[in-house]
Amino acid sequence: MNNGKKVVLVVEDSTIIRMGAVDLVISAGYEALEARDADEAIRILESRADIDLVFTDVQMPGTMDGIKLSHYIRERWPPVKLLVASGNAILEESSLPTGSRFFAKPYDDHAIADAMARLLA
Repeated sequence: MNNGKKVVLVVEDSTIIRMGAVDLVISAGYEALEARDADEAIRILESRADIDLVFTDVQMPGTMDGIKLSHYIRERWPPVKLLVASGNAILEESSLPTGSRFFAKPYDDHAIADAMARLLA
């Protein structure tokens, strides 16, 4: 199927940032999937059982932002790891589900790759 690679779903409405994040995921050695918003992300999660980590932006159009999405994922798919990034909201990690990591944008690619490696270890 995916050669035993971990699968990371990138959820980001900005095409440029999403492409950069997908490149980052691939260069870190994972399979990358992408979604433009929470609704698309949930459809992908419902259709695949092999997603290990979701890397989501906070500010997104649609029915839920990244915070709501991360709580929804934690409830429905508890094993899925969560990385959350935002340019505006400086979030308390306490507003995120347990086990999530938060990064302010612009984030450092190495910091994200490190966090992914730790979460997926």
